[in-house]
Amino acid sequence: MREFTTPALAGPPATGGLADSLYDTAERTPELVQLARPAPGGGAWLEVTARAFRDEVLALAKGLLTRGVRYGDRVALMSRTRYEWTLFDYALWSIGAIPVPIYPTSSAEQVRWILAETQAVACVVEEEDHAMTVGAVCDALPDLTGIWQLDRDCITAIMEDGSGVPDSLVHRQRLGVAAGNIATVVYTSGTTGRPKGCLITHANLAAEADSLLGGWGAVFHDTGGHQPSTLLFLPLAHVYGRAVQVAAIRGGFRIAHIPEVSTETLLPALAVLRPTFLHAVPYVFDKIFQAARRGAEEAGRGELFEQARQVAVDWAAARERRAFGRGPGPSAKLRLQHAAYDRAAYQRLRAALGGRVRAIMCGGSTLGRELGLFFTGAGFQLYAGYGLTETSAAITANPPGRQKMGTVGRPLPGATVAIADDGEVWVRGDTVFSGYLNHPQCTAESLYDGWFGTGDLGSLDEDGYLTITGRKKDLIVTSSGKNLAPAALEERVQAHPLISQCMVVGDDRPYVAALITLDQAALAHWLKSHGREQLDEWAVLADEELHTEVQRAVAAANTAVSRAESIRAFRLLPREFSLEQGLLSPSLKLRRTAITERYQQDIEELYAP
Repeated sequence: MREFTTPALAGPPATGGLADSLYDTAERTPELVQLARPAPGGGAWLEVTARAFRDEVLALAKGLLTRGVRYGDRVALMSRTRYEWTLFDYALWSIGAIPVPIYPTSSAEQVRWILAETQAVACVVEEEDHAMTVGAVCDALPDLTGIWQLDRDCITAIMEDGSGVPDSLVHRQRLGVAAGNIATVVYTSGTTGRPKGCLITHANLAAEADSLLGGWGAVFHDTGGHQPSTLLFLPLAHVYGRAVQVAAIRGGFRIAHIPEVSTETLLPALAVLRPTFLHAVPYVFDKIFQAARRGAEEAGRGELFEQARQVAVDWAAARERRAFGRGPGPSAKLRLQHAAYDRAAYQRLRAALGGRVRAIMCGGSTLGRELGLFFTGAGFQLYAGYGLTETSAAITANPPGRQKMGTVGRPLPGATVAIADDGEVWVRGDTVFSGYLNHPQCTAESLYDGWFGTGDLGSLDEDGYLTITGRKKDLIVTSSGKNLAPAALEERVQAHPLISQCMVVGDDRPYVAALITLDQAALAHWLKSHGREQLDEWAVLADEELHTEVQRAVAAANTAVSRAESIRAFRLLPREFSLEQGLLSPSLKLRRTAITERYQQDIEELYAP
């Protein structure tokens, strides 16, 4: 087993609960702006100081006590990302209760399972549809005593209930929370089988936040004189979003929330709030890049954009080689080209993200090397990382000044990454969870002497940087015995602007094939640029010119693998895989089993004689 460890940061271990940092900040710097929230009626944002946020948290905590929530109770949160979620998290932590996140897209059966297994005493929902989903299963939930709806101003009502409770009662509860107590039960995304609840402690999330703040603190504070701030659009039902939330509150940063990840909602919010750093998944950067390319082509600057893209990639790659002592850096010619395109193209992209974003941390799935180099060359410091629910978000990340695109970096301070003989990635550190709720056998199989087996395949290079190559369970074995980890091949196919998703198939088949979906905005642009009429979804499937274009993308991807691993046939599908269809996990990963079952007939036809 090959392993690599990053030394721990100096400093005392985390003590107490996560809520303590909120009260400490409010005491030290009461006027520090900690959050921004939408004003009633929309159109503006209101600043929330550390003192004001503490007072709201305290009032809500007192109301929760009045509503019967006690130390150690579990309360579910079923909502999109919004200010009120953070408010509930810290109010529950203030009284030693345990928030249980539920994705707002969850089915009634998934909601029933999570509420029953956690024995939740109450459920906070965002709107009427969520309340109806919980209400439909509450007969089977004897522990559930309340459903509180955010859009019906449940917070004001709960606060009013607790108006007569002394502050000291909350503080007695809060001071009884130890670092080793369970802070939250976060359910895995569930790409296969029923999701399991991960027991994550206050110490786990504190270690995650403190590692990010300690290792990348200088990056977050490199703001040109502005207060470090971020716009949180990651789902708070996912551990990555929760880790960002905790790090922002512990670090004294300003944080604002928006509920949707789409260019239509994200870009206007970025323009108004102008954050200094972001956390996102690769999907967001791909959508921003594709939108920028389409915009340039529609404005007649498509060739200029492609030249600027290549210069950004070459410039960033040259600087990367220099950082590792493997090259002199960008040539004089490349520096001049880069400066020229900075004025002509890169400044536009930076302005689209608000104009102040300098650092971007990226996780959730693998960020392609070319895309990472492009954003780096366009003026952003990009830090790709890797983690799981079981590791309280990131366990590796690219370190400041030594980013290596295409990898997910080195272990966080105090963490160790190892590669087993079969290629599986094993990790160890203070962020590794306590186990799975009510699943001792699964816990015993995954945790061994402090090590956690991730189920991911990867490799460590000579500098200790980790590259993820696939999932053990996703390995495809063709009928000829050829093993293939499909992720890298899928990513290469998806690099084509027309293609949204690609799922490679071929288990026990004579060759590898693929199911491919198209990006609808890119398709509309492609048809227009080729002087073609818009096609309905079924006409798309039979269009020969479009098939030829997709075949070029597949052929380009195949050049990176052997013939036995190459895609020999593909099927275009009429619509993208979606959360609503149950074909994606909430973290936007492919649910391969569900996709295979839904498109079984299409797969059979790929192999028809």
